[in-house]
Amino acid sequence: MKKVTMHNGQATVDAHELGPMLGLEPALVPEKMRSGEITSLFEKGVDDDAGRFRLSFYYNAKRIRLTCLEDGTVLSTTTVPVRPKT
Repeated sequence: MKKVTMHNGQATVDAHELGPMLGLEPALVPEKMRSGEITSLFEKGVDDDAGRFRLSFYYNAKRIRLTCLEDGTVLSTTTVPVRPKT
């Protein structure tokens, strides 16, 4: 993924790019976000990280984290296992 779409300070990731990263068909992403099966976190950088943000998606014991410049340019993408919610 090269870029996250930014509009009025809101980040949007295309389901066609996010789905495969989560191991899902893109058509299932909106439904799973609405149901709360996929959750997300937006964190804005401060101090040394000012001008950047992190966007994390959690699904099926996996976290996808995108670290981006404020214009949405993706600097890095990481995927790590996380403890499932109980």
